[in-house]
Amino acid sequence: MYFEKIDSLNDLKKLSIEQLKILADEMREVLLLKLSSHGGHIGPNLGTVELIIAMHYVFNSPIDQFVFDVSHQSYVHKMLTGRKQSFLEARHYDDVSGFTNPDESEHDLFCIGHTSTSISLACGLMKARDLRQEKNNIVAVIGDGSLSGGEAYEGMNNVVEVGTNMIVIVNDNEMSIAENHGGIYQNLKLLRDSKGKAECNFFEALGFEYFYIENGHDMNELVTTLKKVKDVEHPVVVHVHTIKGKGFKFAEENKEMYHAGPPFDRKSGKYIYPLDNPESYPAVTAAFLMEQIKKNPKVAVLNSGTPGGFGMNAEWRKEAGSQYIDVGIAEEHAVAMASGMAKNGVVPVLNVYSTFLQRAYDQLSQDLCINENPAVILVYLASVYGMNDKTHVGIFDIVMLGNMPNIVYLAPTCVEEHFAMLKWAMTQREHPVAIRVPAKEFISSGKEDTTDYNKLNKFAVTRHGRDVAIIALGDFYTIGRDVADKLKAECNMDVTLINPKFISGLDTALLDSLKKDHKLVVTLEDGVLEGGFGQKIASYYGTSDMKVKNYGIKNSFPDRYNVEELLIENGITVEKIAEDMEKIIG
Repeated sequence: MYFEKIDSLNDLKKLSIEQLKILADEMREVLLLKLSSHGGHIGPNLGTVELIIAMHYVFNSPIDQFVFDVSHQSYVHKMLTGRKQSFLEARHYDDVSGFTNPDESEHDLFCIGHTSTSISLACGLMKARDLRQEKNNIVAVIGDGSLSGGEAYEGMNNVVEVGTNMIVIVNDNEMSIAENHGGIYQNLKLLRDSKGKAECNFFEALGFEYFYIENGHDMNELVTTLKKVKDVEHPVVVHVHTIKGKGFKFAEENKEMYHAGPPFDRKSGKYIYPLDNPESYPAVTAAFLMEQIKKNPKVAVLNSGTPGGFGMNAEWRKEAGSQYIDVGIAEEHAVAMASGMAKNGVVPVLNVYSTFLQRAYDQLSQDLCINENPAVILVYLASVYGMNDKTHVGIFDIVMLGNMPNIVYLAPTCVEEHFAMLKWAMTQREHPVAIRVPAKEFISSGKEDTTDYNKLNKFAVTRHGRDVAIIALGDFYTIGRDVADKLKAECNMDVTLINPKFISGLDTALLDSLKKDHKLVVTLEDGVLEGGFGQKIASYYGTSDMKVKNYGIKNSFPDRYNVEELLIENGITVEKIAEDMEKIIG
């Protein structure tokens, strides 16, 4: 095997073009072995094997600097830059993250996990290089799906103005996570159909020199073109047409399903862990939204490039028709568009992951909350139980949305509360409403939630006690319940248990009433502690005699963590909380 003998990029550069082709086949096989047993981003990496080999063959990393957009397609880059053991040996699979990470290698310049940022980051490298009067190449690799994000346009606009060496490689596999949406893709199709010869050329219109590679898996063409653009003194776009999932039949045939996933059986093409669970919050919510679409032509469902995670498969999207809107990977636009739709009398429901909603902070504040338009936002994986790479953690939403004026942010603890909140959010016309969709297990209380959510910020007391009150939010409500059970069983202590439901406001009347016969209030929240829900309660009690103990996650970027270990690290276990409470109240 050539791959096993490559211990440095110098070894790679000694190979002939024909040997590089064999190397690509070997590396694709290594990828499939790891991905099938470990999971990860499948299609993006299988589709860029030849491209990344050619990049490292022609350029001189880390002197020449590479920035991968999202960086979920950087596995081959890692394999060639000193980390092949993490792909060859199962016991080392988790030694590397699924994204670029400077802690792993000098060849990784940034921790990147969100989309459309590579050109802006590379533009910064470009400007710094010029100020230092250096001459290295700056290369940004961006997928066609990422071109739907506004920052990609901002970056390209500024790159051309700077005007010195910068190479933007557009990896065009005709896909985002699902299908692409937006006007830019009409021009990309025209460029593909004309083999790059069309006069209407978006990149040339911006001021880039343009090169087109029809077969992005042709090593000869890749190496020849990259050598041609190496060391140019002006901005260049190399438009490379590739096949997402190249070399694995099932990934080529079902590009959306095989964008990323858990381990799978290579012979059957089936995931070992089923992706579709009819008893999950995304599935039941998608079914409910479809019912609403059929009943009301003014209901519209939006998402920004990630429909599958919300139960919106291809069949669902087809049935929803024009009442389903995918804006591409453009969360800022999605939030502002939802605000505009709500203003004009439509009921927009935006489905978004917590980590990606962070990208739309200004639009949430300026375009939505200031205008108080009644859009609905379903926030998924806002939890320690969600994604766990530090570029994708979803635990900052409470600090963000919980402190934003005019929005009502809700945290259900079970499916009945979730639907009661959603039905209310879609019928009221006074406030923007966000719902923190549970990320832990699917829980049914078996009881209808009859809460009147028009009465804002009214917490639900689910058990009455004295001395100690536990206010447990959302997914952490079960922890609070278990603490109450433990104290009752072991200490015969009856504590008050509260399900707040509202994140964005306080039930001050209830908090005041607790002062009569309670000494301690404990808060539990599935998010960052600093600036979060619990600290608002602590601040409210201020100089009163009430003691307050807050539990949450310390303000950090936890990386590839084990949930239970992270909770222990932060003192969030039933045993530790019960022990703390006993000590505090004596």
